[in-house]
Amino acid sequence: MAKYDAYGTKFYRGTSAGGDLYGQVSSISGPGLSADTIDVTSHDSTNAWEEVVVGILRSGEVTMEIVYDPANAFYANAGTGLLADFIGRASTTYTLEFPDTAGTEWAFSAFVTGFEPSMPVDGALTASVTFKVTGNVTLV
Repeated sequence: MAKYDAYGTKFYRGTSAGGDLYGQVSSISGPGLSADTIDVTSHDSTNAWEEVVVGILRSGEVTMEIVYDPANAFYANAGTGLLADFIGRASTTYTLEFPDTAGTEWAFSAFVTGFEPSMPVDGALTASVTFKVTGNVTLV
């Protein structure tokens, strides 16, 4: 089984073939995929062990940490900027491209649900951006 360095992971607004590549990204986490379980334990369950079935698949959230440049169009409250997507409450297609040899991609629609700049006196101007995935995640 191969092991990979996360360096080189890319995050696009749109697709990797024709979307906008976000720059100055220092960290990406998610989406946190999970499944709800439904308890179907009954009085005749074997040896009184809990029984479950899988219900709703949850698409989770994606968090992206960036070195924030307020003048960068990618993050602006105009056009296709992240803040414009946030203010406009628009669901947009995003693609996460992994740095593996197979070129693995995860594509999904999401809403920008959080944008939090950080301005420490002794550090870089950064921001944390949160995306709430809606619908299925296409794992390619």
